Amino acid sequence: KVYNDGEIIVKEGEVGHCMFVIQKGKVNIFCSQDNKEVKLSTLKEGDFFGEMALFSVENRSATVRANGEVIALTIDKKMLLKNIHRDPSLAFNIIEKLSERIVVQNVLLSRIIAADRRNWYSRPKELRKNK
Repeated sequence: KVYNDGEIIVKEGEVGHCMFVIQKGKVNIFCSQDNKEVKLSTLKEGDFFGEMALFSVENRSATVRANGEVIALTIDKKMLLKNIHRDPSLAFNIIEKLSERIVVQNVLLSRIIAADRRNWYSRPKELRKNK
């Protein structure tokens, strides 16, 4: 499917049933925090997003918006499993990319915690989203 510049591809909070692979262009990933839109990352050709919808029943955790014209392939769970069965290295490649994303997020989170002079882990549980 083709998406125009600024078009929302995935909206935070909605139910998802598929993932997307960017064939052409870039997308920006945002989430809402304290009524503000916070940019989390930019993905480019060859990257994928929305995969969590295939592995959990939770709603979309972020909004994805086209940055220029974007062509994205939609993949549902059945198609993903069929392709993994055909080529098991696909599963490894997805896990590898997800692991890279976790490393980046851990670095960013550690910088935020280090910059926050309060003792993060002594805060009341209801104020901590990351234990």
